[in-house]
Amino acid sequence: MILAETATTLALMPKWFNPEYLLTQFGAYVIVGLCLVIFIESSIFPVLPGDSLLFTAGLFVAQGSIRTPLWLVCLVVTVAALLGNVVGYLIGWKAGPALFKRPDSRFFKQEYVDKTHAFLEKHGSKAVVLARFVPFVRTFITWIAGIGRMDPKKYFTYTVIGGILWAAGITALGHLLGNISFIKNNIEAIFILIVLVSVVPIAIEWAKNRREKKLAAAKATSDADSEVTQQIPRIDG
Repeated sequence: MILAETATTLALMPKWFNPEYLLTQFGAYVIVGLCLVIFIESSIFPVLPGDSLLFTAGLFVAQGSIRTPLWLVCLVVTVAALLGNVVGYLIGWKAGPALFKRPDSRFFKQEYVDKTHAFLEKHGSKAVVLARFVPFVRTFITWIAGIGRMDPKKYFTYTVIGGILWAAGITALGHLLGNISFIKNNIEAIFILIVLVSVVPIAIEWAKNRREKKLAAAKATSDADSEVTQQIPRIDG
């Protein structure tokens, strides 16, 4: 039942969000198309299925649908991810102030930017690595690093680490699991699972921020009531 529901959910998504569909449409240029999508998502357009696309690419290599050696696929997607981060950083450095004055649109919302900035402030340099595994954040954080004039040497060092762990790591994981019968027979459900797992960090952060706001509001109310009580004159009998 669950697998059927996840398959139905996937069917309702736009075709370009289906990694299997994308890789199939690229045909003989599958590696070029794969790298292009990873580059674009890492630099300018966050609404792309980066995680599931990498996983599926590795799975296709294991199944023989992609005949390029795994090591080469891992290498080129890592390079694409790193180049994307470089471009994103330069966008933030050169055109950041004007870009972030844009009104909210379907794909660009100030909320995403605010959350990414908080993420970077909280986790520092390691945020560049952690952000690779969080949809939307992995795109916006490159811009914010540029806008904030993050030290280029430090930024690019952590970008390389994050790029290897994310691009090569997820691709290799897809290859490793690609020969497991359960994975082969439930690939659509796996796509949904990858998307859900990818947004877990955002959900946790959102829940944590909401809890902190409630506690702060409760404390403010309590302090206000206490102050009012102290100001009421005492009447002696």
